[in-house]
This record gives sequence, C-alpha cells and structure tokens, in this order.
Amino acid sequence: MTDCFFVSDLHGNVEKYIKLFEFVKNKMPKILFMGGDLLPSGSGILSKPVNNIDHFVNDFLIVEFEKLKKQLTNEYPDIYLILGNDDARIEEVDFVEAEQKGIWHYASMKRFGYGDFTIIGYPYVPPTPFQLKDWEKYDVSRYIDPGCISPEEGRRTIAIEEHEIKYSTIEKDLTELTKDLSFDKLIFLFHSPPYKTDLDRAALDGKMIDHIPLDVNVGSIAIKRIIEKNQPWITMHGHVHESARLTGNWAENINNTFSFNAAHDGPELSLIIFQLENPSEANRILI
Repeated sequence: MTDCFFVSDLHGNVEKYIKLFEFVKNKMPKILFMGGDLLPSGSGILSKPVNNIDHFVNDFLIVEFEKLKKQLTNEYPDIYLILGNDDARIEEVDFVEAEQKGIWHYASMKRFGYGDFTIIGYPYVPPTPFQLKDWEKYDVSRYIDPGCISPEEGRRTIAIEEHEIKYSTIEKDLTELTKDLSFDKLIFLFHSPPYKTDLDRAALDGKMIDHIPLDVNVGSIAIKRIIEKNQPWITMHGHVHESARLTGNWAENINNTFSFNAAHDGPELSLIIFQLENPSEANRILI
C-alpha cells in the first residue's frame, strides 16, 4: 500500500511546518500532497520579512525540505504541491527551480504518472472577495457572486494577457487537462473544493450585499461537475478553512469519488492520512 499525507492552507505558519516535517520523519509516507496557500499571507506583495524570515520559499521551505531529504535519503517522499489564491505567483519561479533540484514536483497545471495512477495539480479558484488574483479564474461563466471581485480587477504579481484573464475558465482548463485520460485511477490535487458540498461551506450565514444573501457555498461548479460526471479516484481540496468545523465533515464521497479537504481554521496542523489504493480508510488528525 502507498501511504500518503495531505496538507493544505498552512499560510506560512512555521510551527505547523515544523510539525509536518517531524511527522514525515517519523512516519515516512511514500507521498506528501500539499494543496496550496503555502506561503505567508501577502508574501510577494508586501516587501517585508515574515516570521523573521527574509524570503519564505528560499530561506525556509527549500532549506527545510533539503534537510529532510538529506535525513531520509531513500525514504524521502514524493512531494506534489500547488500554490493557492493567497500565494503570490511571482514566487512560482522558485518552486520550479526547486523542482529541478529534485525537492518536489511542482504540480500546477501538470499531469504525472505514479504507477497505475495519474496525478493532476490545479491551483485556480473561482472569484473571491480578495484582491490578489494570480490564481483566480471565472468558473463556468463570467458570473461572479455578490461581494466578489472579478479576475479582471484586483492585483496580480505577474502579467497575464488580457484575453486569457477575460475568457479563460476553470471548466475549460479541466477539460484540456483531462483530455484523453482515464478517470478511474485519476487523482486531483485542487485548491478549490467542489461547489455545494460539505467541503466548501463558508461562514457567510445571514450576510448580505445590497440586500442579496450571500451563497454559503463558495467552491467551484466546474470541479463539482467534473467529479460528478467522470468519477476520478481521489480529489483533494483546501481553501475554505472553516468548512469542516461548520459541517462536521472533512471528507465526502461524491458517487464513487473520495474527496478530502485538509484546510483547518484552528491553530493545529490538519493532516489527512490515507492509502492511495484504499482511500476509504482515510483519517484526519490535528497535531
């Protein structure tokens, strides 16, 4: 069996990362999945040290993963990671360089083979109320929820062609990424959860914009549709920190698909442990 760890939304919390490194050293999983929002909030936009670390990716993440690789040698896990909507895309170049050194697989918009399985990483989320738009796209149309900011507005840390910003959608991306693939052994590493599930429930009860009640489900319709239609083996998600607390569920079966959300709104590290071949026995621990 292939033992896997899944974490998401660590937001540059050094204490959580240290807990993760220690747990990986002790348990030695075969695969570590990291589902985005890995960096301190505002990094790449606010040019100041965070947690007394000048550059979080180069001075902390890469350094600590290199230490871990040296300590574990042949037991070092395969690491697949993506960025999330709170991570500045200007940092992407450092993640790519670290991939070239064999530290991890930068999985954003890529497909990987792992034995009989295929792993796909997808970082984009539907429009949010937040200003940073590096990892936001329209979902299935150019509609945005009340209170949210269009991908055509807000701020970006790298330049993107106007046509792509205006007409690209999550739905189109997923159609292209999964072209000619079999879904029965497909594993998705998403940042956004699927829409209207126990995994995308936000704390928006009773809130209104211009007398319009806000939707308490903030996940992706496109992601929900591709899961319902094609039934991939496993999907992993983050983004909505409070969802597990509000619904009582961090996992959901969507027909035959096993879907997990590792985001957490408490001080603990949320860690989902599962076996690639048998995700029905997955557990979530708070450390």
